[in-house]
Amino acid sequence: MTTDNDLMNSVRDGEIARLGILFERYKKKLYNFFRISTGDSHASEDLVQDVFVRVLQYRHTYRDREDFSVWLYSVARNVRIDHYRKNGTRPVSLEDSPDIQSGDPAPDEAYERSAETELLGRALLGLDGDARELIVLSRYNNLRYREIGCILGITEGAVKVRMYRALKDLAEIYHDLESGKKHGL
Repeated sequence: MTTDNDLMNSVRDGEIARLGILFERYKKKLYNFFRISTGDSHASEDLVQDVFVRVLQYRHTYRDREDFSVWLYSVARNVRIDHYRKNGTRPVSLEDSPDIQSGDPAPDEAYERSAETELLGRALLGLDGDARELIVLSRYNNLRYREIGCILGITEGAVKVRMYRALKDLAEIYHDLESGKKHGL
């Protein structure tokens, strides 16, 4: 199997068709990153496309010593920042239908977890943007703390501290929402 770095090196060197393979590998992960960050499914689809347009546009800046996923998420962060500058910084609600994409979940598992997923989506939106981004990169996109540090321009230790705080805040918000749900609020 060809690695992401090898594919991106080929794209950088002019084999543009190989970008389609990278698109297929990362479209769901990027969609989830944007969906959780923005709360807007339509914008998320557009932002994924924008990322790959920029990957194509800035392919010459990719260096083969870099981890492709780190470079890609750096591009994605810039796309999201530009989106917020253009359209405002307030994400919309996930309450109606959090359509986070996954592999192939079992129907019974999806049914059992739908209420928890909706509650978690609401809790994530309750976090500030930086904390939400950390959790999305780590838990939803399976990036290592070192990789997240490279994307954010901070040390791995700083990522660990921020992640601890973000998860603590998320747990508090989740429990507050869950308590309100149990009490009919």
